[in-house]
Amino acid sequence: MRASLIQIAVDPYESVDSRRQRAATLVRQQRGTADLVVLPELWPVGAFAYESFEREAEPVDGPTFWAMSKAASDAGVWLHAGSFVERDAEGALYNTSLVLSPAGEPVRTYRKIHRFGFDKGEATMMSAGEELVTVPLTLPAAGQGAEETTLGLATCYDLRFPELFRGLVDAGARLLVIPAGWPARRREHWTLLARARAVENQSYVLACATAGTHAGVEQSGHSIVVDPWGEVLAEAGADEEILTVDLDLTRVATTREQFPALKDRRLGLTPPPRPRA
Repeated sequence: MRASLIQIAVDPYESVDSRRQRAATLVRQQRGTADLVVLPELWPVGAFAYESFEREAEPVDGPTFWAMSKAASDAGVWLHAGSFVERDAEGALYNTSLVLSPAGEPVRTYRKIHRFGFDKGEATMMSAGEELVTVPLTLPAAGQGAEETTLGLATCYDLRFPELFRGLVDAGARLLVIPAGWPARRREHWTLLARARAVENQSYVLACATAGTHAGVEQSGHSIVVDPWGEVLAEAGADEEILTVDLDLTRVATTREQFPALKDRRLGLTPPPRPRA
């Protein structure tokens, strides 16, 4: 399997529609190169451009969906189209990711569960998702036939909550896909946590970040692909870039068989009583 992570630079002087079309062009350029293409978090508006969330919010089948659907179909790829600001039928906003098939058909959406901001920004403006989401993929294999795998979906700040990823692994995930708009000042956390989630879950991690600046917040870039043993297979720089990486899907099963740590988990332990004040 071959995956391409498109680390889009968000320029505040570029219109949302222009960036949609540019992203669609970058996806189309992956035709014949990648099986799976991944975009970052909130790339249409910028993850920290809070003042634009209400204005640029759209339904699931809005302009971002249509642009990405056509691009996925033209490229013939599975497309994790990053995330956008969704407005539902009741008017609530969500940070929503969208996965499209090589025919451009919507397969699954994921609403970000952990909202960032510490009672500011996204944490107050957006509603929280409540569902763990996995996506089964069928991919062409070498020679004849096909191979299957399962994606587990998370978004940016979710990366700091390991229990979410345990749930995804228990649901069958072998590749953990994490679009993000991660600040440059915490870049070391980004790479550290991506590797930790790969090691502890013995899964591939495909973490795709934005470049550029969102509302004055410099972005980390440094999209990263980590294998189930925690080895970094590829890492981008700070600017707009496309990472293309070959993934051996059998490595997940091999790692879990050779070092079966997941089988040694002890769940449901009762915590000790709190000491009296």
